Amino acid sequence: MKRCFTTTKKWQSQFQALWPALKGSLVRVRKPCIRKNCRACARGDKHPAWMLSFTCRGRRRCVYVPLAPVPAIRRAHKNGRRLENLLYRVGPALLKEFRQQQP
Repeated sequence: MKRCFTTTKKWQSQFQALWPALKGSLVRVRKPCIRKNCRACARGDKHPAWMLSFTCRGRRRCVYVPLAPVPAIRRAHKNGRRLENLLYRVGPALLKEFRQQQP
């Protein structure tokens, strides 16, 4: 049985261009801090923070994201969406090529 190398090579560069990629949600939240005498928290103001939310083994997880890597995480998230769309397009193309190779 032959493999579908033509389609794989065609899409491979597009897959590589979308790395790094991640799946999940990056959100900016406002949370109280842990300091006892925080003036902002006493006024009811909360501190901004970034959280990455994702599913791992069927359970929802949330991870704090420091401010510095937020732009890189945003790009990876955007790449993740593009990669998912690319996978949806590649599937039918691979199936079509496989069917053409069948005797």
